[in-house]
Amino acid sequence: MFSDGASSSSTPLLLSSSVSENTIMDDRTMDDKAIGMADGGSRAVDPELEGLTLYEKKAMLVNRELDTMGMGRYQWYIFFLCGCGYLIDLMWAQVFGLVTSPLQQEIGFPDVQLGNISTCFSAGLTAGAGFWGILVDIVGRQWAFNLTVLISSVFGLCLAAPSTYTGILVLTAFIGFGVGGNIPIDTTITLEFLPQNRRFLLAALSIFQPIGVVIASGLAYGFIPSHSCPAELKSCNASPKPTPCCTKAENFGWRYLILTTGAITLGVFFLRFVIFRFQESPKFLLSKGKDEKAIEVLQYIARFNGRENHITLEDFHRLSDEDSSVGSSGSEGPMLNPKRLKKGFVPKIMSELNRFKILFSSVTMTRLTILVWITYAFDYWGFTIAGSFLPTILKRKNEAINIGIRDTYLSYIYIYLPGIVGVLLGALCYQIPRIGRQITMIVSSALMGASLFLFAAVNTEKSNIGLNAMEYFFQSMFNAVLYGWTPEAFPAPIRGTASGLASFWGRLFSIVSPLIAAHLLVKGTNDVLYLAGGGVFVCTVTLALLPRKAMGGQSF
Repeated sequence: MFSDGASSSSTPLLLSSSVSENTIMDDRTMDDKAIGMADGGSRAVDPELEGLTLYEKKAMLVNRELDTMGMGRYQWYIFFLCGCGYLIDLMWAQVFGLVTSPLQQEIGFPDVQLGNISTCFSAGLTAGAGFWGILVDIVGRQWAFNLTVLISSVFGLCLAAPSTYTGILVLTAFIGFGVGGNIPIDTTITLEFLPQNRRFLLAALSIFQPIGVVIASGLAYGFIPSHSCPAELKSCNASPKPTPCCTKAENFGWRYLILTTGAITLGVFFLRFVIFRFQESPKFLLSKGKDEKAIEVLQYIARFNGRENHITLEDFHRLSDEDSSVGSSGSEGPMLNPKRLKKGFVPKIMSELNRFKILFSSVTMTRLTILVWITYAFDYWGFTIAGSFLPTILKRKNEAINIGIRDTYLSYIYIYLPGIVGVLLGALCYQIPRIGRQITMIVSSALMGASLFLFAAVNTEKSNIGLNAMEYFFQSMFNAVLYGWTPEAFPAPIRGTASGLASFWGRLFSIVSPLIAAHLLVKGTNDVLYLAGGGVFVCTVTLALLPRKAMGGQSF
């Protein structure tokens, strides 16, 4: 299952030597080189297909066909639209961090409840990651691809209406439910359409996250300082009621930010559902026994890209016949048996539940699964605290050295812009053999944790901006590689579930961490930073323990 992704062949389907993209081979010649035995004689056995399950053999043919097509228009559209999912994921997270201060000033909740909005968002993200991650392997990638952003946009646009903290928290959780499916689904979809020699683009997907954060920060700089209550005004809900006080009419800046973010999310849904016609993943269709439909999708992609599709249904049939002829009764291995999916509701449910066994099908897979879960848990622990509390901590530190609110919101843009460079550096290291995925994640996570510890020790304008920028630079670099690598490590029948469960554990820890951080914030800002940095250092340890052969494997 695992091989060096950086050196994967991009030669045309079933050819033993390189040919130009315009060369057209006879179908029988191609089939003869692919499949083991001919009637009345023997054919050269393809060594790359030896030892694979029937599903993996078919997936290998799909990989080769996608390599033949190259990075066409269809793949670029998928990359951009999945990148938009990444964009709105972190845009919403950043928005909730940026609106907390004006929201607290208007509604008047105490510091100890400051983490509630992040916790509710994370609760929605947790439910969404688990629900959509599992659903995408049952009903397919297509519906989840569109519904996640639709749900996020509808509840996002409604969020500007409530005037109570409870109402805001409820709608925030529903936004999180939609947003929570984006990263596991979008990474899975991108991987399953990319040629092998473009898999570094999985890490490059994360470039949309700092872009989303910068957009959110820019919008906040435009709306909040100009449309917020003066800093000296208290909430009208305070007791006794102050006069004058911070009213809803004077404090519409955070609502403008929410409405604009909701409109951007709705625009992403429009692009995905109306403008672009997304096709179901061929590997998902193969895992469900829908070989003919998988061929139709490959033909559609080829036409869209102006290329030719060389796989036929007969190629899959020959693989099945050969697999049967050598008595490979267990050739499906831990994968689903598509025939069982046609025996009724209960057997279908049992077949779907059997997919979870793949995660623990060997010692290596069990080790990989557990370490990935721990890594996601403490990664989300760290960056959720950072995203939720660093804006508030920076605002309070700046107030202590007489820096105004407008300059503080402007500094957010300076802080988050370097994240774009961090993602690009992560994508570059993704492909370097001596560095690769594992070392990049170890180093970037360690430096992310170190920057949080250093921020606790200083308080000057330049150091506040510099260390926050350093934290976000390495956070972007680390997560770019982590999100891109995770679906590579698992086979397609369980890929969405594996990515979704990893995200689920991360989101679950991100529910707890803001509650703890909010109680620590009452005592001071430094304990919050130590809490975040300590969680990130746990990731550094678990990443060092990952099995090496799980890095850059052939994607089935």
